[in-house]
Amino acid sequence: MDLASAREYLRANHRSVLIANRPDGSPQPSPVVHGVDDAGRVVVSSREPAYKVRNLRRDPRVTLCAFPDGFFGSWVVARGRATIVALPDCMESLVELYRQVAGEHPDWEDFREAMRRERRVAILIELESAGPDVSG
Repeated sequence: MDLASAREYLRANHRSVLIANRPDGSPQPSPVVHGVDDAGRVVVSSREPAYKVRNLRRDPRVTLCAFPDGFFGSWVVARGRATIVALPDCMESLVELYRQVAGEHPDWEDFREAMRRERRVAILIELESAGPDVSG
């Protein structure tokens, strides 16, 4: 699957499982919602102390398995490298992610304060490959 098709799918389907690598090399899966920014990077919000953030800082290789809201149907596996961006630098990425997934927030200042209180970070994933290329 080419990356443009994968990004198109990821823009339309926001539910996924992010898989980072534990220190022993075993997979560390986390259910997440994701968006795609204007640069074509996948964006995920997380808390600074989360295991996935710690694991991605140590080893930026990441796999994302995305599927429709109803779970069954077409799906995409995307692989790439993650960069963790902390506040205040990631605030606009978090705002845009919220807009993509949930629409307009009723109080953006309240949203921003919650992001600071929760110590949110943005996980930005540069895609390197995606699939599947065949079904069945």
